[in-house]
Amino acid sequence: MEINFKNKLRYRFEKYLNKSGVSIFVSLFLVFIVFFIVIIGLRILILHFAYAGPDPDYNGINDDIWRTWLMMTDPGNMNQDNKMSMWTKVSSILAGVVGVIIFSSLIAFITTFLEKIFYNLRKGRGPVMEKDYTLILGWNERVVDIIKELIIANESENSASVVILALEDKEGMDDLIANRISDTKTTRIVTTTGDFSNINELKRVNISEARSVILLSKCSENSEIDKKLSSDVLSIKTIMAIISCQNGKNELPIIVEIFTEEKRELISFFKDDNIIALDSWDIMGKLLAQTSLTSGLEMVYNEMLSFEGCEVYFYKADWEGVSFGELPFHFKDGVPLGLYNEKDGLKLRPVKDYVMTPEDQVVILANDDSTINFKSTPLLTPVDLTISGKEKVRKSKNILILGWHNVGEVFIRESYDYLSKGTKMDILFNHPTVELVAKVDEMKNKYESFEITLTNSNPMELGDLQSINPFEYDNIIILSQNTGELNSDKIDSDTLIILLLLRNIKQESGTQVTTNIITQILNSENQEIITQTDVDDFIISNKLITMILAQLSETPLIKKLYDDLFSEDGSEIYVKPTDLYFSKFPQTLRFGDLIGLTAKREEICLGIRKGNLSRDNSSNFGVRLNLPKDEIVIIQADDYLVVLSEDEL
Repeated sequence: MEINFKNKLRYRFEKYLNKSGVSIFVSLFLVFIVFFIVIIGLRILILHFAYAGPDPDYNGINDDIWRTWLMMTDPGNMNQDNKMSMWTKVSSILAGVVGVIIFSSLIAFITTFLEKIFYNLRKGRGPVMEKDYTLILGWNERVVDIIKELIIANESENSASVVILALEDKEGMDDLIANRISDTKTTRIVTTTGDFSNINELKRVNISEARSVILLSKCSENSEIDKKLSSDVLSIKTIMAIISCQNGKNELPIIVEIFTEEKRELISFFKDDNIIALDSWDIMGKLLAQTSLTSGLEMVYNEMLSFEGCEVYFYKADWEGVSFGELPFHFKDGVPLGLYNEKDGLKLRPVKDYVMTPEDQVVILANDDSTINFKSTPLLTPVDLTISGKEKVRKSKNILILGWHNVGEVFIRESYDYLSKGTKMDILFNHPTVELVAKVDEMKNKYESFEITLTNSNPMELGDLQSINPFEYDNIIILSQNTGELNSDKIDSDTLIILLLLRNIKQESGTQVTTNIITQILNSENQEIITQTDVDDFIISNKLITMILAQLSETPLIKKLYDDLFSEDGSEIYVKPTDLYFSKFPQTLRFGDLIGLTAKREEICLGIRKGNLSRDNSSNFGVRLNLPKDEIVIIQADDYLVVLSEDEL
């Protein structure tokens, strides 16, 4: 029985100590007080039965209490008993020894506890009390660009916040953000370290008060398949944790990057429109294919997807029986792209005679949501112009692909829907891997009307480039030179070298070339360098994807627009030559007249691209969207119209 009692007592004491650091502090303090009382009692007993000593300063029991306290907290105070008896000095020694052991333990515990508090504060382990904020879970190279977009989106708010929960070191995150973003305007950036798939960590950042969640992948597209699968599995686990924090019912827009089709299908089982799974590189491949057909499209998307300049909004009003064809002229700011209602979903470019109903929201490209204002009477009546009636002819193309990336497969797949039989795709890659050879063979069988070849050649060698006469091709697509390279700056550096080599070949040829050069730029900070190399279009991969992620976090409904725009079926944006609309030049007219003219081709005019500014970075390469409808524009033969259309013809 005695053994059982001791075990139980020890077990309960261990449980008490394991509760928290406070229990250890309380235990040590109680032990200190017990010994303090015992030693005082011992001194009183000694002085009661023995001579105190010839100390004229000794004043009885009050001195016993005070001297014992001093000796236990600082053994150096034992000299106060120098004139006391030997037995009293024994109690002094005991007080000093006990004090050294217990009081030092207390001080050590307090020091450790405070260090832990400061460590947690420095590492971002404290609770986050932000409300109505955007929560970013995870950390990759897209974080800074996402924050930049959200800062722009929050400019109209007096106080906004973005919280980042990641496994990265807080100091490292803070330093990188501070170095890359000098002015956060009205937005606070809060970083904290923790496992974002853990329910307790999500509660610590007050996820119930978040406005939306952006869940980033933990690896890049160039990573091996097992790492991609691991990233996807972690994302799905995190989604489930987010839902659990909301008592099983998700109310938050969750924007997540998913690499594999299998895991995107698994996310669809949630049957939650608030959970949006993006295949970033599938979008990039589609944009690459569309850009290869129509030069300048990248600049159009760059403006539409960014919170700077024009944006797409969903707007509802009392339409008063106005038809969709009349709708553009009832807005001072904004070009309607289509309509949306719960019953029929999204419809871009509805027929001109469609009469707007009270349930309809208009999908409109405008400068700001505050400037969208429907007027019951038209602000402008377009001039009835005669259209040229000319049409482009769909034809085959010769395309040179320098390097390879998984996005290249998406590009060829999408191009198969746009380009006619006989299109030639030549891929140059230095020492192609067995996997790449097998992939090209698979694409040859799958896309039989295309002539696809793979050549073992180094695009970064001038002689190898010259030998294939690159400017005899219609398009040159530059991708990664190493399928296993993960560093975005290294990939961009290789791209820059190839562009410089191509410029040298072009200058030495001395002939006029019409080849369009299109390339990926992974790091948006390299944009200005790339523009010095005569490239026609460039896809800033990370930047465009971050724009989409940021916009979806603010307006999840816009995903329906992207699904339509980035698919071959339905409506897409094209930059078309003006000779499809006019027979002679120049033409002087209002932008509203251009909207009326393009409607005759069942198209919607979004803006213009000036040919003489197509290489001017400061003028957005000549692209202007959503001009004032009464603005006078002069259209030249080398200009283009930016239109929403069914096809490029």
